[in-house]
Amino acid sequence: MFICKKCKTIDKFELMFSPDYQGEGRFEQYYDKNGKIVITVDGYTFKPDLTFMNEHAVCKYCGNIYTWDYENI
Repeated sequence: MFICKKCKTIDKFELMFSPDYQGEGRFEQYYDKNGKIVITVDGYTFKPDLTFMNEHAVCKYCGNIYTWDYENI
């Protein structure tokens, strides 16, 4: 999981995409056998990392982008 450095909210992937995203926005998620989250957006499947979050994810709660860090569980 990732945490917003500004508002300290832990993102459970209830995220919004960058305002310039042009796709349909069909979103699915599940956990693989190793407990890692796998996300499918408009048919493209990937395991998100910090680079992805900081390039594409907007905090749903405070609206900031480029503000993610790994959550220490």
